[in-house]
Amino acid sequence: MIGKIRLKICGLTSLVDAQAALASGADFLGFILFPGSPRYLSIEHFREIQGRLPRGTKVAVSVAPTVEDLVSHREAGADFFQVHFPAETPLEKVRAWSEAVGPDRLWLAPRLAPGSELPGELLPLAGVFLLDSFSPDKFGGTGLPGDWAKFARHRLAHPDKKWVLSGGLRPDNVAQALAESGARWVDANSGVESAPGVKDGAKLKAFAARLGAS
Repeated sequence: MIGKIRLKICGLTSLVDAQAALASGADFLGFILFPGSPRYLSIEHFREIQGRLPRGTKVAVSVAPTVEDLVSHREAGADFFQVHFPAETPLEKVRAWSEAVGPDRLWLAPRLAPGSELPGELLPLAGVFLLDSFSPDKFGGTGLPGDWAKFARHRLAHPDKKWVLSGGLRPDNVAQALAESGARWVDANSGVESAPGVKDGAKLKAFAARLGAS
């Protein structure tokens, strides 16, 4: 935790970058196990490096996975499971994810179009919800800032849940994002990179410094 803010660094593809993220103050480390991502990390590579990282920090990120996928991520050493999915996904499928890993370990990240709100029936199925920037053809990783006012509405309406602000956060805008959204958990990815999947040490430090000053 940096000040009162919990930080997740996502899109990690190497042990070196994961350790640099921890050194900067990150609470959580995100590994994208979805082959369609430019920051894709194979489950074999994840398994190799996760044992050298602290327990309670490793978040396996997937897109509309099968239950079998989640089980394999858990068996490979993931502590938490961040699932991106279309908002129209059947509730039964989301419930199956929750039952597979437990609601306390599930982070739900529905793709919400502008003007749409989080379906209330999802709330009992996870303890953490991540709101990312909307794209009609991508599940995160756009590098564009999200709807900070929408985030604030959800956080205030459901204070019993943890809310993670994601989407285009950089050292030069994270202070404003925190002020407008009220976020206490943030997720940084492209804004702390020198190239997709390659984290920049100076940007990590600058981002952490801005959190500490907020």
